[in-house]
Amino acid sequence: MTKLDILVTRNIPGAALKLLRERFKVDIWQSDEVIPRSTLLSKVKDKDGVLCLLTDQINKEALDKAGERLRVVSTISVGVDHVDTVECTRRGIKVGNTPDILTAATAELTVGLLISISRRIVEGTHAARNGDWGAWKLMWMCGPTLDGATVGLFGLGRIGTAVVKRLNAFGVKKFLYNTANKKDDNFENNLGVQFASFHDLLHESDFVISCCALNKSTAGIFNKDAFEKMKSSSIFINISRGGVVNQEDLYYALSHNIIRGAGIDVTTPEPLPTDHPLFSLQNCVVTPHIGSATEKTRMEMTMLAVQNLICGLDGKEMPAEYKQ
Repeated sequence: MTKLDILVTRNIPGAALKLLRERFKVDIWQSDEVIPRSTLLSKVKDKDGVLCLLTDQINKEALDKAGERLRVVSTISVGVDHVDTVECTRRGIKVGNTPDILTAATAELTVGLLISISRRIVEGTHAARNGDWGAWKLMWMCGPTLDGATVGLFGLGRIGTAVVKRLNAFGVKKFLYNTANKKDDNFENNLGVQFASFHDLLHESDFVISCCALNKSTAGIFNKDAFEKMKSSSIFINISRGGVVNQEDLYYALSHNIIRGAGIDVTTPEPLPTDHPLFSLQNCVVTPHIGSATEKTRMEMTMLAVQNLICGLDGKEMPAEYKQ
């Protein structure tokens, strides 16, 4: 029986690759670096399935190059903004992603970023290393506390919900949320959160966390106008997508004390150039998109993506098929 042809766009753990090679003829880009665009377009031709990452643009151009044999695109990510899902649906191509698995890990990092910037951990580490740590001073390296604070979440899906549950232990006084301007009684009853308009969420929150999806309505929503609505003492956290933030406006807000600090795990572009102005600020912590970076999470994401691909090509229900 002739094996189907698949393209794997990056190195993946050996156990996952072994499973694929038992079932398919595998063409893999054997590198931890992003597959060059020209190579992807060349390799995707006449493939039955693609296993990709969020760095790989599976758009109309790539789908055209793949041709009529392509039946499944499985991405090792929750977000699918790098995949033209509308075009895939039109062509009858199934799309799989990896929701739920990275929820706990990303929520952990969100709390970590929030604590790092509010308690000035990175700044303090640099001060100790650079010899700025002198005699104990009463108000030196002080920052805001979560105890008694108001936390606003823009987007309250799986990750936002997990963040709320973890932050409850820190004595947060009030949680506000906004999800596409829709009030959800289930959130309010089960999590003890309160709906707020986007304006009020920005205006009232001591900590603002972006954990929304990137789409037309959220692209660039955290801009000059949004930052000016926030408290001058507020801290902004972004663990969703870099595209929801206007980074020039964020730099201006941070460097002109419009807001107090920011922690971001996602940027535009990725990686963020090392000479980007955000890296020059003491009140900004930038991490390299490591929200899901636990060994357990990354392995489980990979195996779910593999199962999505196998089931899709076998004509079976995918464990996590993305639906429009």
